[in-house]
Amino acid sequence: MSNTATSAALRAPGSRLQQYAVLTKPRVVQLIVFCAVIGMLLAVPGWPDWPVAAAATVGIWLVASAAAAFNCLVEQHIDARMQRTAWRPTAKGELSQRQALTFSIALGGLGSAILYVLVNPLTMWLTFATFVGYAVIYTVVLKPLTPQNIVIGGASGAMPPVLGWAAMTGEVSAEPLILFLIIFLWTPPHFWALALYRVEDYRKAGLPMLPVTHGREFTQLQVLLYTVVLFAATLLPFVAGMSGWVYLVGAVALGTRFTQHAWRLWRNYSDTQARTTFRFSIVHLALLFAALLADHYLMPVLGSLGR
Repeated sequence: MSNTATSAALRAPGSRLQQYAVLTKPRVVQLIVFCAVIGMLLAVPGWPDWPVAAAATVGIWLVASAAAAFNCLVEQHIDARMQRTAWRPTAKGELSQRQALTFSIALGGLGSAILYVLVNPLTMWLTFATFVGYAVIYTVVLKPLTPQNIVIGGASGAMPPVLGWAAMTGEVSAEPLILFLIIFLWTPPHFWALALYRVEDYRKAGLPMLPVTHGREFTQLQVLLYTVVLFAATLLPFVAGMSGWVYLVGAVALGTRFTQHAWRLWRNYSDTQARTTFRFSIVHLALLFAALLADHYLMPVLGSLGR
């Protein structure tokens, strides 16, 4: 079979491989793994121990995918009522609860074993705690009970750079906690922008997202306030000496642009602006961490050239 035919077969509706792949929420997990890899690279001067970094990347990817699959399992009835998620295989009944649970356990078990044996026990336990925080505490407890679910549950989503740092150093210091804080503060405006233009989906599903419980205008203001606080937090790596001017320039440019989007969302709401703000928030986080990485490798070179 040709590569084109194989690719088409994998995308075809009903493809079992595609159904399992969808459970892992690939786009979300890609961002998680990206942030974890940034944590690994920032944790050490120069280049990391590549075999350990590769094992940590695979292990974190597997456990994050397991958490995503478990989330799809728990929320299958909610997903079925929401246009954004009704196509997921658990929501459509294409995969049974047993299949989804077995898949999640297999991924989580394999990922945890890789982290414990090939990386270090601390990274394995921190990654397992992140799994519990997202798949159980956030998904089962917080999300259906409180409009602050994203704020509180954001702690698990902010862990990837801490996991990456621990994988390389065997400890958690102040530097990865600054990165944790940035993602923690980024999470509410990111998800609330989405919730604003998907509010009817969340209302239909019976989930107490902020626009449902407190209205659109209050949510718009919260997006702006969190974005401003986030902007300040993104300057901490420079203030703490983690990064130099390369990162600072990028952080200021990205923070200014994100704040502009949030301001427009607050002053003149439209679903289009909410969607634009949500999409830019993803770009913001990815480029912010890319700027950290560029600074990490460029500043020593620029410093040596200046001497």
